[in-house]
Amino acid sequence: MSNSDFGLIGLAVMGQNLVLNVESRGFQVSVYNRTTTVTDEFVAAHPGKKLVGAKSLEEFVQSLASPRKVMIMVKAGGPVDAVIESLIPLLDKGDIIIDGGNSLYTDTERRDKWLGDLGFRFIGAGVSGGEEGARKGPSIMPGGPASTWDVMKPIFESISAKVDGEPCVTHIGPGGAGHYVKMIHNGIEYGDMQLICEAYNIFKAAGFTPAELGEVFTSWNDGDLESYLIQITAEIFKQKDPETGAALVDLILDTAGQKGTGKWTLINAVENAVVISTINAAVEARILSSMKDQRVAASTILQGPKAIISVEKQELVKKVHDALFASKIISYAQGLDLIATMGAEKSWGLDLAKIAAIWRGGCIIRARFLNDITEAYRTDATLSNLMLAPFFTNLLNGFQENWRQVIATATLAGIPVPAFSASLGYYDSYRSAVLPANLLQAQRDFFGAHTYERTDKPRGEMFHTDWPEVIG
Repeated sequence: MSNSDFGLIGLAVMGQNLVLNVESRGFQVSVYNRTTTVTDEFVAAHPGKKLVGAKSLEEFVQSLASPRKVMIMVKAGGPVDAVIESLIPLLDKGDIIIDGGNSLYTDTERRDKWLGDLGFRFIGAGVSGGEEGARKGPSIMPGGPASTWDVMKPIFESISAKVDGEPCVTHIGPGGAGHYVKMIHNGIEYGDMQLICEAYNIFKAAGFTPAELGEVFTSWNDGDLESYLIQITAEIFKQKDPETGAALVDLILDTAGQKGTGKWTLINAVENAVVISTINAAVEARILSSMKDQRVAASTILQGPKAIISVEKQELVKKVHDALFASKIISYAQGLDLIATMGAEKSWGLDLAKIAAIWRGGCIIRARFLNDITEAYRTDATLSNLMLAPFFTNLLNGFQENWRQVIATATLAGIPVPAFSASLGYYDSYRSAVLPANLLQAQRDFFGAHTYERTDKPRGEMFHTDWPEVIG
């Protein structure tokens, strides 16, 4: 048997599906897992396929054609470093190591330098799409040297999702750029999911059954809200519990988990002074959901109105549609703003049009309106904010009334809509020529002599007032 074109370490569900995807494109793939029985069972379960199972790392490395292309699919953090350290003595200079997990981009930058200094080539590749995407075609966000991308391009393009004939993969940029963009993708995903959940909560208060919601979300997925998350939400509402016959969604405990990419996104936004209020609200909503016992106790003490919404159902569907769509635009606008800011700070040369284009298929946030986002940045690569693209400006202007009414209705009914509210707050702040920060600056100057600018003087000229002494 000839040497394999590609190797993968880590045969969890994502790893297995990626292997089958690569093999299905005509490549021979070597596989290795720390637990040998997992490797044996995986290869045995797919007879006739061009798979080479290795029982040791040495055997795995020897089975690969030069330059070796090794993809690591293990848990982020220490496990990735451990695998790399085990590989280093076995590889030759010029061999390529690819981290396909959800690694923090700063770890990727560290590994890029570490391996580069040793003569190896490294790619930090964000992979999105879950199990189905990994098997049928994910969105891939590789970062690293352009010359290394050229070597990997045939494999990555063949296994990625395709939209209008275009592969959902592109060279993002150097160093940690690929994993960084994947991190922000996940942040947008957090916002998107929370917005859908808030729409669900409003509908529930209006008396919609899961069956009715399945129909609503199915109809939305047939229209301008078409997206993977809307599609799977429709299917979730239709799912019955085999044990009780009840709607499964009603039996799932309301405590959400998270793996860290949302938190990393918030930290990075603060470091770069970029507002991502929708994503922030989504992360905080997950944290609050995990405080189940505290919430149950507080529900018997803290007062609020009855969570009932009395709006005709079809009318409410239209209003919530508009509020959801407007807020989704804000979530993407904030994420793309953060990408643009970080790209400029790091001199990564990021292309927002290409990034939006590879998100159109394969990934979790894929949506019809990513075509419009792609077009917006192709038309104006210097666009300062997605909201200012004519297509999205017109949508936001048209959604105004319903957007505000939904938030007001939910608030009056005591239904928490933190991501909807944060989205509208961002929009209203961004479009305001004057904000109350003049008072804030006066306060800062009062207690800390931080100075301020004046409206009747040139920008950049600073002033200080000797404020009266306050005692007490």
